Amino acid sequence: MSPAAQAQVARRRAAARRRAALRRRRAFLFLAGLGLIALAIAVVAPLFRGAVRDLSLPLNHEAEIRRQAADKGLSPALIAGVIYAESKFVDQTSSAGALGLMQLMPETAQFIAQKSGGTAFTIEDLSTPAVNIAYGSWYLRWLLDHYDGDEMTALAAYNGGIGNVNQWIDEARSRGERFTEDDIPFPETRAYVDRVREARADYAATYPKELGLR
Repeated sequence: MSPAAQAQVARRRAAARRRAALRRRRAFLFLAGLGLIALAIAVVAPLFRGAVRDLSLPLNHEAEIRRQAADKGLSPALIAGVIYAESKFVDQTSSAGALGLMQLMPETAQFIAQKSGGTAFTIEDLSTPAVNIAYGSWYLRWLLDHYDGDEMTALAAYNGGIGNVNQWIDEARSRGERFTEDDIPFPETRAYVDRVREARADYAATYPKELGLR
């Protein structure tokens, strides 16, 4: 083979080596890129899921919820479920005048203050989350005791009023029947009972550590 032919072969081999090296670099960069994407997804996905969870099922004041649950003998998930159904953890005043996270009416709060010994209580105190949760939890415990632990009836009274619920119970008894959720004539109250129960299960499953359930 002539020197010129040998040089041409050498150039071809060098070019082939360069192309092979370039392909290897491209493959490496591609795989590295995939690795970075996977790493980014692994880092961002939990944050995204957490953000979605916080928007769809918010939880705040969990220490106070745990404290009141222990003090009142309630499930912390139940308290969280009531707060979610009432205000979605947004401190607000309803069009009907219900106040705070657990949406207590002023007259109900005054009743709670009298029964629980809150002599220094003022309605303005309901804007304080710790007071609102304490009063709402006390009332929830009182309703459960009043209705012999019947959670459905207690929740119906929390939303629809104890006077209405007592009337519905009397009407069911006059028919020789036991009061059930189907006997609630207010669609809003029936939906409220279901919403609290669903939220209770969701909070127990989503926030077991934060609510002290494990």
